[in-house]
Amino acid sequence: MTSIDRCYNIADLRSEAKRRLPKWIFEFVDRGTEDEVGIDHNIKSLQRIKLRQKALVDVSGRDLGADVMGARATLPMAVGPTGAAGLCWYEGELALAKAAAAFGIPFTMAISSTTSLDKVAKEAGGRLWFQIYVWEDRQLTYDLVKRAEHAGYEALVVTVDVNLGVNREFNLRNGYGNPFRPSYPTVRDILLKPGWMTTVLFRYLATTGMPRQANMPPVARNVHGSVLRGKDSRITWDDIARLRERWPGKLIVKGLMRADDAARAVAAGADGVVVSNHGGRNVDMAPAPIDVLPSVVAEVGGKASVMIDSGIRRGSDMVKAYALGADAVLIGRAGLYGAAAGGQAGAERAMSLLRREYELTLAHLGCRNRDELTPDVLANDLPFMGMAPTGRPNRR
Repeated sequence: MTSIDRCYNIADLRSEAKRRLPKWIFEFVDRGTEDEVGIDHNIKSLQRIKLRQKALVDVSGRDLGADVMGARATLPMAVGPTGAAGLCWYEGELALAKAAAAFGIPFTMAISSTTSLDKVAKEAGGRLWFQIYVWEDRQLTYDLVKRAEHAGYEALVVTVDVNLGVNREFNLRNGYGNPFRPSYPTVRDILLKPGWMTTVLFRYLATTGMPRQANMPPVARNVHGSVLRGKDSRITWDDIARLRERWPGKLIVKGLMRADDAARAVAAGADGVVVSNHGGRNVDMAPAPIDVLPSVVAEVGGKASVMIDSGIRRGSDMVKAYALGADAVLIGRAGLYGAAAGGQAGAERAMSLLRREYELTLAHLGCRNRDELTPDVLANDLPFMGMAPTGRPNRR
Protein backbone atom coordinates (compact mmCIF):
# COMPACT_ATOMS: atom_id res chain seq x y z
CA MET A 1 0.00 0.00 0.00
CA THR A 2 1.43 3.38 -1.03
CA SER A 3 1.18 6.59 0.96
CA ILE A 4 -1.59 7.90 -1.30
CA ASP A 5 -3.58 4.69 -0.76
CA ARG A 6 -3.65 5.64 2.91
CA CYS A 7 -5.16 9.02 2.07
CA TYR A 8 -8.90 8.74 2.62
CA ASN A 9 -9.91 12.36 2.01
CA ILE A 10 -8.51 15.61 0.63
CA ALA A 11 -7.25 16.59 4.09
CA ASP A 12 -5.07 13.46 4.12
CA LEU A 13 -3.65 14.38 0.72
CA ARG A 14 -2.96 17.86 2.06
CA SER A 15 -0.97 16.36 4.94
CA GLU A 16 1.01 14.20 2.53
CA ALA A 17 1.71 17.22 0.33
CA LYS A 18 2.92 19.18 3.35
CA ARG A 19 5.24 16.31 4.28
CA ARG A 20 6.79 16.20 0.80
CA LEU A 21 7.04 19.86 -0.25
CA PRO A 22 9.47 22.58 0.81
CA LYS A 23 7.72 25.02 3.11
CA TRP A 24 7.69 27.95 0.69
CA ILE A 25 6.02 25.88 -2.04
CA PHE A 26 3.47 24.29 0.27
CA GLU A 27 2.50 27.63 1.77
CA PHE A 28 2.24 29.24 -1.65
CA VAL A 29 -0.30 26.54 -2.55
CA ASP A 30 -2.06 26.27 0.78
CA ARG A 31 -2.34 29.76 2.21
CA GLY A 32 -4.36 32.86 1.38
CA THR A 33 -3.56 36.55 1.69
CA GLU A 34 -3.11 39.13 4.46
CA ASP A 35 -4.91 37.84 7.61
CA GLU A 36 -6.23 34.80 5.71
CA VAL A 37 -9.81 35.44 6.74
CA GLY A 38 -11.09 34.66 3.25
CA ILE A 39 -9.63 31.18 2.89
CA ASP A 40 -11.18 30.06 6.18
CA HIS A 41 -14.48 31.76 5.34
CA ASN A 42 -14.76 29.87 2.04
CA ILE A 43 -14.68 26.54 3.82
CA LYS A 44 -16.87 27.54 6.76
CA SER A 45 -19.52 29.00 4.46
CA LEU A 46 -19.81 25.65 2.75
CA GLN A 47 -19.84 23.82 6.07
CA ARG A 48 -22.69 25.89 7.48
CA ILE A 49 -25.01 24.67 4.72
CA LYS A 50 -26.74 21.50 5.90
CA LEU A 51 -28.35 18.76 3.84
CA ARG A 52 -31.64 16.90 4.38
CA GLN A 53 -31.68 13.16 3.77
CA LYS A 54 -34.63 11.55 2.02
CA ALA A 55 -35.57 8.02 3.07
CA LEU A 56 -36.75 5.01 1.06
CA VAL A 57 -36.00 6.32 -2.41
CA ASP A 58 -34.79 4.01 -5.17
CA VAL A 59 -31.40 5.46 -6.11
CA SER A 60 -30.27 2.67 -8.41
CA GLY A 61 -29.25 3.72 -11.88
CA ARG A 62 -27.24 6.65 -10.61
CA ASP A 63 -25.62 8.85 -13.27
CA LEU A 64 -22.82 11.03 -11.95
CA GLY A 65 -21.99 12.55 -15.31
CA ALA A 66 -23.23 15.82 -16.77
CA ASP A 67 -22.78 18.31 -19.55
CA VAL A 68 -19.86 20.63 -18.80
CA MET A 69 -19.45 23.51 -21.25
CA GLY A 70 -21.17 21.71 -24.08
CA ALA A 71 -19.69 18.23 -23.74
CA ARG A 72 -20.18 15.21 -21.51
CA ALA A 73 -17.99 14.79 -18.42
CA THR A 74 -17.96 11.92 -15.95
CA LEU A 75 -18.57 14.44 -13.18
CA PRO A 76 -19.83 18.04 -13.32
CA MET A 77 -16.30 19.09 -12.39
CA ALA A 78 -13.14 20.45 -14.01
CA VAL A 79 -9.59 21.00 -12.83
CA GLY A 80 -9.08 24.72 -12.40
CA PRO A 81 -5.90 26.61 -13.34
CA THR A 82 -3.13 26.12 -10.77
CA GLY A 83 0.23 27.60 -11.69
CA ALA A 84 2.18 25.81 -8.95
CA ALA A 85 1.59 22.27 -10.22
CA GLY A 86 5.03 22.08 -11.82
CA LEU A 87 6.64 22.86 -8.48
CA CYS A 88 4.57 20.27 -6.64
CA TRP A 89 5.67 17.47 -8.98
CA TYR A 90 7.96 17.15 -11.97
CA GLU A 91 5.85 18.41 -14.88
CA GLY A 92 2.93 18.47 -12.48
CA GLU A 93 0.66 20.12 -15.04
CA LEU A 94 1.10 17.12 -17.32
CA ALA A 95 0.37 14.78 -14.41
CA LEU A 96 -2.82 16.67 -13.58
CA ALA A 97 -3.89 16.83 -17.22
CA LYS A 98 -3.36 13.10 -17.70
CA ALA A 99 -5.30 12.40 -14.51
CA ALA A 100 -8.19 14.58 -15.70
CA ALA A 101 -8.19 12.88 -19.11
CA ALA A 102 -8.21 9.42 -17.52
CA PHE A 103 -10.99 10.54 -15.20
CA GLY A 104 -13.06 12.12 -17.94
CA ILE A 105 -13.17 15.78 -16.89
CA PRO A 106 -11.69 18.98 -18.39
CA PHE A 107 -8.28 20.25 -17.32
CA THR A 108 -7.39 23.96 -17.28
CA MET A 109 -3.81 24.80 -18.17
CA ALA A 110 -2.55 27.82 -16.24
CA ILE A 111 -0.62 30.47 -18.13
CA SER A 112 2.11 30.36 -15.46
CA SER A 113 2.69 26.61 -15.80
CA THR A 114 6.22 25.22 -16.01
CA THR A 115 5.18 22.76 -18.74
CA SER A 116 4.39 24.11 -22.19
CA LEU A 117 0.80 24.15 -23.40
CA ASP A 118 1.95 22.37 -26.57
CA LYS A 119 3.47 19.45 -24.66
CA VAL A 120 0.36 19.01 -22.54
CA ALA A 121 -1.84 19.09 -25.63
CA LYS A 122 0.36 16.51 -27.35
CA GLU A 123 0.78 14.07 -24.46
CA ALA A 124 -2.20 14.40 -22.12
CA GLY A 125 -5.21 14.02 -24.37
CA GLY A 126 -8.66 14.71 -22.98
CA ARG A 127 -10.50 18.02 -22.85
CA LEU A 128 -8.17 20.99 -22.42
CA TRP A 129 -8.94 24.56 -21.40
CA PHE A 130 -6.34 27.34 -21.33
CA GLN A 131 -6.22 30.14 -18.75
CA ILE A 132 -4.78 33.57 -19.44
CA TYR A 133 -4.36 37.00 -17.92
CA VAL A 134 -4.57 40.14 -20.03
CA TRP A 135 -1.16 41.80 -20.22
CA GLU A 136 -0.36 45.44 -20.77
CA ASP A 137 0.99 44.53 -24.20
CA ARG A 138 -2.23 43.12 -25.61
CA GLN A 139 -0.49 41.59 -28.62
CA LEU A 140 1.43 39.23 -26.35
CA THR A 141 -1.92 38.02 -25.02
CA TYR A 142 -3.39 37.62 -28.50
CA ASP A 143 -0.34 35.69 -29.70
CA LEU A 144 -0.69 33.25 -26.83
CA VAL A 145 -4.41 32.87 -27.50
CA LYS A 146 -3.63 31.96 -31.10
CA ARG A 147 -1.04 29.45 -29.91
CA ALA A 148 -3.62 27.78 -27.65
CA GLU A 149 -6.07 27.64 -30.54
CA HIS A 150 -3.54 25.95 -32.80
CA ALA A 151 -2.72 23.43 -30.05
CA GLY A 152 -6.37 22.38 -29.89
CA TYR A 153 -7.56 23.83 -26.60
CA GLU A 154 -11.35 23.94 -26.56
CA ALA A 155 -11.95 26.77 -24.08
CA LEU A 156 -10.25 29.99 -23.05
CA VAL A 157 -10.48 30.92 -19.36
CA VAL A 158 -9.81 34.61 -18.70
CA THR A 159 -8.96 35.32 -15.05
CA VAL A 160 -10.05 38.87 -14.22
CA ASP A 161 -9.52 39.19 -10.47
CA VAL A 162 -5.77 39.86 -10.50
CA ASN A 163 -4.61 43.14 -11.99
CA LEU A 164 -2.38 44.84 -9.42
CA GLY A 165 -0.78 41.87 -7.71
CA VAL A 166 -1.63 40.53 -4.26
CA ASN A 167 -0.43 40.97 -0.70
CA ARG A 168 0.77 37.54 0.42
CA GLU A 169 3.02 38.40 3.32
CA PHE A 170 4.00 34.81 4.06
CA ASN A 171 5.82 34.69 0.71
CA LEU A 172 8.07 37.49 1.91
CA ARG A 173 8.73 35.73 5.20
CA ASN A 174 9.60 32.55 3.32
CA GLY A 175 11.99 34.39 1.01
CA TYR A 176 9.83 33.62 -2.01
CA GLY A 177 9.64 36.63 -4.30
CA ASN A 178 8.31 37.36 -7.75
CA PRO A 179 10.33 36.77 -9.85
CA PHE A 180 11.94 33.96 -7.88
CA ARG A 181 15.48 34.34 -6.61
CA PRO A 182 17.16 31.76 -4.36
CA SER A 183 17.36 32.90 -0.75
CA TYR A 184 18.51 31.40 2.51
CA PRO A 185 14.97 30.33 3.56
CA THR A 186 14.12 28.76 0.19
CA VAL A 187 17.43 26.89 -0.11
CA ARG A 188 17.19 25.72 3.51
CA ASP A 189 13.66 24.43 2.96
CA ILE A 190 14.73 22.58 -0.19
CA LEU A 191 17.56 20.87 1.68
CA LEU A 192 15.09 19.80 4.36
CA LYS A 193 13.08 17.95 1.71
CA PRO A 194 15.62 15.72 -0.09
CA GLY A 195 12.87 13.64 -1.69
CA TRP A 196 11.45 16.69 -3.47
CA MET A 197 14.94 17.91 -4.31
CA THR A 198 15.88 14.67 -6.07
CA THR A 199 12.56 13.81 -7.73
CA VAL A 200 11.52 17.30 -8.80
CA LEU A 201 14.28 19.90 -8.79
CA PHE A 202 17.13 17.64 -9.95
CA ARG A 203 14.94 16.20 -12.73
CA TYR A 204 14.34 19.70 -14.05
CA LEU A 205 18.02 20.56 -13.82
CA ALA A 206 18.93 17.36 -15.67
CA THR A 207 16.44 17.96 -18.49
CA THR A 208 15.08 21.44 -19.13
CA GLY A 209 17.05 23.41 -16.55
CA MET A 210 15.70 25.59 -13.76
CA PRO A 211 11.87 25.52 -13.73
CA ARG A 212 10.39 28.43 -15.60
CA GLN A 213 7.03 29.58 -16.86
CA ALA A 214 7.13 27.84 -20.21
CA ASN A 215 4.17 29.65 -21.78
CA MET A 216 5.37 33.17 -21.11
CA PRO A 217 7.13 35.32 -23.72
CA PRO A 218 10.91 35.00 -23.37
CA VAL A 219 11.16 38.41 -21.67
CA ALA A 220 8.98 37.20 -18.81
CA ARG A 221 10.10 33.63 -18.15
CA ASN A 222 11.32 32.74 -14.69
CA VAL A 223 10.51 30.17 -12.07
CA HIS A 224 6.97 30.92 -10.98
CA GLY A 225 7.23 34.64 -11.56
CA SER A 226 6.61 37.15 -14.32
CA VAL A 227 6.80 40.88 -14.82
CA LEU A 228 3.78 40.55 -17.11
CA ARG A 229 1.38 38.48 -15.04
CA GLY A 230 -2.03 40.13 -15.28
CA LYS A 231 -0.98 43.45 -13.80
CA ASP A 232 -2.62 45.87 -16.17
CA SER A 233 -5.04 48.08 -14.24
CA ARG A 234 -6.58 49.27 -17.51
CA ILE A 235 -8.30 46.00 -18.38
CA THR A 236 -12.03 46.51 -19.08
CA TRP A 237 -14.99 44.61 -20.54
CA ASP A 238 -13.85 45.79 -23.96
CA ASP A 239 -10.88 43.43 -23.56
CA ILE A 240 -13.24 40.51 -23.04
CA ALA A 241 -15.14 41.49 -26.18
CA ARG A 242 -11.88 41.64 -28.16
CA LEU A 243 -10.90 38.20 -26.93
CA ARG A 244 -14.32 36.96 -27.96
CA GLU A 245 -13.62 38.21 -31.48
CA ARG A 246 -10.30 36.37 -31.61
CA TRP A 247 -11.21 33.11 -29.87
CA PRO A 248 -13.36 30.61 -31.82
CA GLY A 249 -14.00 28.21 -28.93
CA LYS A 250 -15.78 28.50 -25.61
CA LEU A 251 -14.97 31.65 -23.62
CA ILE A 252 -15.07 31.54 -19.80
CA VAL A 253 -14.60 34.53 -17.49
CA LYS A 254 -13.22 33.52 -14.09
CA GLY A 255 -13.08 35.53 -10.88
CA LEU A 256 -16.54 37.14 -10.76
CA MET A 257 -18.22 37.90 -7.43
CA ARG A 258 -21.16 40.06 -8.52
CA ALA A 259 -24.29 39.23 -10.48
CA ASP A 260 -24.00 42.41 -12.54
CA ASP A 261 -20.44 41.51 -13.53
CA ALA A 262 -21.66 38.08 -14.61
CA ALA A 263 -24.27 39.80 -16.79
CA ARG A 264 -21.57 42.01 -18.32
CA ALA A 265 -19.44 38.94 -19.07
CA VAL A 266 -22.32 37.29 -20.90
CA ALA A 267 -23.06 40.51 -22.79
CA ALA A 268 -19.41 40.60 -23.87
CA GLY A 269 -19.74 37.10 -25.32
CA ALA A 270 -18.79 34.73 -22.49
CA ASP A 271 -20.16 31.20 -22.70
CA GLY A 272 -19.44 30.57 -19.04
CA VAL A 273 -18.58 32.36 -15.80
CA VAL A 274 -16.75 31.14 -12.71
CA VAL A 275 -17.86 32.54 -9.36
CA SER A 276 -14.52 32.68 -7.56
CA ASN A 277 -12.53 34.68 -5.04
CA HIS A 278 -9.32 32.97 -6.17
CA GLY A 279 -9.44 30.56 -3.26
CA GLY A 280 -9.18 33.42 -0.77
CA ARG A 281 -5.79 34.34 -2.21
CA ASN A 282 -6.49 37.88 -3.45
CA VAL A 283 -9.09 39.94 -1.54
CA ASP A 284 -9.05 38.72 2.03
CA MET A 285 -12.42 40.24 2.95
CA ALA A 286 -14.30 38.90 -0.07
CA PRO A 287 -17.48 36.93 0.57
CA ALA A 288 -17.46 33.20 -0.04
CA PRO A 289 -18.39 32.28 -3.64
CA ILE A 290 -21.08 29.86 -2.40
CA ASP A 291 -22.88 32.86 -0.86
CA VAL A 292 -22.71 34.80 -4.13
CA LEU A 293 -23.68 31.88 -6.34
CA PRO A 294 -27.52 32.15 -6.06
CA SER A 295 -27.53 35.75 -7.26
CA VAL A 296 -25.30 34.94 -10.22
CA VAL A 297 -27.49 31.96 -11.17
CA ALA A 298 -30.56 34.19 -10.97
CA GLU A 299 -28.90 36.71 -13.30
CA VAL A 300 -27.29 34.52 -15.98
CA GLY A 301 -28.41 30.93 -15.35
CA GLY A 302 -29.70 29.53 -18.61
CA LYS A 303 -27.80 32.15 -20.61
CA ALA A 304 -24.32 30.85 -19.76
CA SER A 305 -22.77 28.03 -17.77
CA VAL A 306 -22.28 29.02 -14.14
CA MET A 307 -19.35 27.40 -12.36
CA ILE A 308 -17.83 27.90 -8.94
CA ASP A 309 -14.52 27.28 -7.18
CA SER A 310 -12.81 28.18 -3.88
CA GLY A 311 -13.16 25.86 -0.91
CA ILE A 312 -14.30 22.61 -2.55
CA ARG A 313 -12.90 19.88 -0.29
CA ARG A 314 -15.68 17.29 -0.10
CA GLY A 315 -18.18 15.67 -2.41
CA SER A 316 -20.88 17.22 -0.22
CA ASP A 317 -19.50 20.66 -1.16
CA MET A 318 -20.16 19.77 -4.78
CA VAL A 319 -23.72 18.75 -3.92
CA LYS A 320 -24.37 22.09 -2.23
CA ALA A 321 -23.08 24.02 -5.24
CA TYR A 322 -25.26 22.06 -7.66
CA ALA A 323 -28.32 22.42 -5.44
CA LEU A 324 -27.79 26.19 -5.60
CA GLY A 325 -27.71 26.11 -9.38
CA ALA A 326 -24.05 25.64 -10.34
CA ASP A 327 -23.46 23.74 -13.58
CA ALA A 328 -20.03 22.56 -12.45
CA VAL A 329 -17.31 23.06 -9.86
CA LEU A 330 -13.62 23.69 -10.40
CA ILE A 331 -11.07 22.14 -8.06
CA GLY A 332 -7.78 23.86 -7.32
CA ARG A 333 -5.95 22.97 -4.14
CA ALA A 334 -7.54 19.52 -3.99
CA GLY A 335 -5.88 18.56 -7.25
CA LEU A 336 -2.57 20.14 -6.25
CA TYR A 337 -2.49 18.26 -2.95
CA GLY A 338 -3.01 15.04 -4.89
CA ALA A 339 -0.34 15.86 -7.46
CA ALA A 340 2.14 16.83 -4.74
CA ALA A 341 1.43 13.59 -2.90
CA GLY A 342 1.85 11.28 -5.88
CA GLY A 343 1.84 12.87 -9.33
CA GLN A 344 -0.79 11.55 -11.71
CA ALA A 345 -1.76 8.74 -9.32
CA GLY A 346 -2.19 11.24 -6.50
CA ALA A 347 -4.29 13.55 -8.63
CA GLU A 348 -6.50 10.64 -9.67
CA ARG A 349 -6.81 9.71 -6.01
CA ALA A 350 -8.09 13.20 -5.20
CA MET A 351 -10.66 13.02 -8.00
CA SER A 352 -11.76 9.52 -6.99
CA LEU A 353 -12.25 10.57 -3.37
CA LEU A 354 -14.43 13.50 -4.40
CA ARG A 355 -16.40 11.30 -6.79
CA ARG A 356 -17.08 8.69 -4.11
CA GLU A 357 -18.17 11.32 -1.59
CA TYR A 358 -20.39 12.96 -4.18
CA GLU A 359 -22.03 9.66 -5.06
CA LEU A 360 -22.66 8.77 -1.42
CA THR A 361 -24.12 12.17 -0.59
CA LEU A 362 -26.26 12.13 -3.71
CA ALA A 363 -27.74 8.77 -2.78
CA HIS A 364 -28.38 9.74 0.84
CA LEU A 365 -30.39 12.71 -0.43
CA GLY A 366 -32.55 10.46 -2.60
CA CYS A 367 -31.12 11.72 -5.88
CA ARG A 368 -29.76 9.80 -8.84
CA ASN A 369 -28.12 12.63 -10.77
CA ARG A 370 -27.24 16.29 -10.59
CA ASP A 371 -30.48 17.50 -12.10
CA GLU A 372 -32.44 15.94 -9.24
CA LEU A 373 -30.54 18.11 -6.76
CA THR A 374 -32.78 21.05 -5.90
CA PRO A 375 -32.79 23.61 -3.07
CA ASP A 376 -35.20 21.24 -1.33
CA VAL A 377 -32.22 19.15 -0.18
CA LEU A 378 -30.78 22.13 1.71
CA ALA A 379 -31.82 22.51 5.33
CA ASN A 380 -30.90 26.19 5.62
CA ASP A 381 -33.15 29.15 4.95
CA LEU A 382 -31.21 30.50 1.98
CA PRO A 383 -32.17 32.94 -0.78
CA PHE A 384 -33.10 31.00 -3.92
CA MET A 385 -34.09 33.93 -6.08
CA GLY A 386 -34.60 33.16 -9.72
CA MET A 387 -34.90 29.41 -9.36
CA ALA A 388 -37.24 27.53 -11.63
CA PRO A 389 -40.14 25.66 -10.00
CA THR A 390 -37.99 22.51 -9.92
CA GLY A 391 -35.43 24.40 -7.87
CA ARG A 392 -32.86 24.63 -10.66
CA PRO A 393 -32.37 27.59 -12.97
CA ASN A 394 -33.86 27.47 -16.42
CA ARG A 395 -31.15 26.19 -18.74
CA ARG A 396 -30.48 26.80 -22.40
